[in-house]
Amino acid sequence: MASKSRVSILDYFNIVCEGENGKIESNCKACGTRIQAKRTVTSNFVTHLKRKHQAMYDEFVRKKDVKKEAMQTCAGPAGGRVISQNGAGMSKFDYSDPRQLLISEAIAKMIIRDLQPAQIVEYEGFCELLQLLEPRYIPVPCHYVQQQLLPAYVSQVQLAAKQALKGAESCSMALDMWRSSTVSAGYLGVTCHFINADWHIRSALLACLPLPDHRNPQQMLTEFDEISESHDISGKVFRVVADPLPCADRSAFQLPGFHLIGNGEEEDGSDGSEETVAGGDKAIGGNENHKSLDQCLGQSRIDCFAQLLDQCVKEGVCASPQISVPLSKAAHLYNYIIATVAPEKLVHVFGFSSASTNEQESSDKNWNVQLKILRQMIESMYFLEDIVDRNDLVLGNLEKAVLRELVELLEPFEEASDMVQGDKHVSISLALPCILGLRKHLAEVITHHCSGIVMGLSQALDHRLTGILEDPLYVTATTLDPQFKLSWSSDSDWHKQVLLEEVGKHIRPLSPLEHHSEAQSSPSKRCKLFSFIKQRPSTHAKTVEQELSAYLHEEPTDEDPLQYWKRKSIDFPLLSQVAKKVFTVPATTTAVDKIFNLVSKTLAPEQCRLLPKNLDTLIYLKANYRILWS
Repeated sequence: MASKSRVSILDYFNIVCEGENGKIESNCKACGTRIQAKRTVTSNFVTHLKRKHQAMYDEFVRKKDVKKEAMQTCAGPAGGRVISQNGAGMSKFDYSDPRQLLISEAIAKMIIRDLQPAQIVEYEGFCELLQLLEPRYIPVPCHYVQQQLLPAYVSQVQLAAKQALKGAESCSMALDMWRSSTVSAGYLGVTCHFINADWHIRSALLACLPLPDHRNPQQMLTEFDEISESHDISGKVFRVVADPLPCADRSAFQLPGFHLIGNGEEEDGSDGSEETVAGGDKAIGGNENHKSLDQCLGQSRIDCFAQLLDQCVKEGVCASPQISVPLSKAAHLYNYIIATVAPEKLVHVFGFSSASTNEQESSDKNWNVQLKILRQMIESMYFLEDIVDRNDLVLGNLEKAVLRELVELLEPFEEASDMVQGDKHVSISLALPCILGLRKHLAEVITHHCSGIVMGLSQALDHRLTGILEDPLYVTATTLDPQFKLSWSSDSDWHKQVLLEEVGKHIRPLSPLEHHSEAQSSPSKRCKLFSFIKQRPSTHAKTVEQELSAYLHEEPTDEDPLQYWKRKSIDFPLLSQVAKKVFTVPATTTAVDKIFNLVSKTLAPEQCRLLPKNLDTLIYLKANYRILWS
């Protein structure tokens, strides 16, 4: 594959297959024409672009000239081939040498993946390492990385994202706001989710922008509109997912008192959960911003379900402040064990060895990760007590009972959070069933020590999530998920009517040609020869009601929803239109939030002097890393 750091004519073609002797077959991205040639002889590709797509050809020539000029700028006085001064007389690479370009690309990958400042290429130690590994390599200067290399990668990603979105019927967006104590300004991440022609979900970070006034929703919306227009998707956006408190601090909720080594709580003895919950939205001016965001986006905006769920857990747990006492003692026990016991002895307890101790010590701050650690401790408490030589750290029977009850109480909430915060795209079709499952759990659970938390969780669910149960969009998404359909409904007739009204808003009537193409297979090449055979009559077009009735008549299935609708789009052409929209809506904004969290860990207070000036560019490229190097 051609190096991504080069300007290649193959960037304008999709490689279909590769044969022997370097032969390749590619389709033109603009018109789909099949071109055959050798990878080393690309004249056929250039000729096609020049004859059929003059604008794209001019763009290719312009990029090639810019690349050549940039390389000449970086070249030494010897015209790109410099004699080494280490006494060995070894000549340096030419700037067009494949090995030179490959190493430069590897350095760019490292800077992007590790969020390193571009100045690293001029650090003395880094240069010495390069000299040792490959003396012939000519180090690229910092300004070349910042002004040429990284912007070139950004252009490639933008071009690829725009090209992919061109074929999308609709898409959903996610707005994610991040603000760190080490960074004065906020950062806005805008993610796009869409389903391609083959019914596969695709996601891309369209922009990561610094916002000097991170408490101004209007500025956020202005940037959002400009991003949508630049990617030609202004009329395609189906829904916009945003945090319920978009200007809040990005710090995750942690179990009160459960401060683990490596989580950064040493600097602040309180997790701030009680203050945040007590103040609620008002503590940060959230109500005004929330209304402003709603007014700007209208009905297209929905809350991030994952954030709402975390907020419910926070309010429920903090409804019983006394829970922090046994949690604090459990944290002290954990910290002492990690600091004093050989890691290999704890493999069967926490599942880590000495090779991954540091990774475990820098555990995530999220409450659901902490709950897993707490569960592991409780399940192995007798073993842990045997290896601890301090009686003051041993938990009493009542404390064990309280923590065991807490773990069992929060287990379904943990399962729901893990489900919607995973690496894969999760649609809002899971939100409604999650709420029903959590309500059922709270209604049936029996507690002796955590009744206050049960009441707090129930009140939080009613306050923040009950509206989802009656929201037509969520009803539609859940019903169109083949694993649920209407199996969850206590009033299926009413929910059918809700779904029909919602579907009617988003479908477009199929033309006679589309009906014919759906009902008939592609015509035979010898149709005239066998015209005497009576043709199979075309299927009459179904109404939405008929499609829904047939769809619900089938038994629920665990088949992936997108693959199900890919298979059933012929049988249910109207319902599949809506399915292709609702399944683009993510249940969470964590796709970008995870990168923001990584930035928070990378940019510790003592490291803030190393803050990359082009942090927004690095975040953008890191999020879209697979587009560049898949």
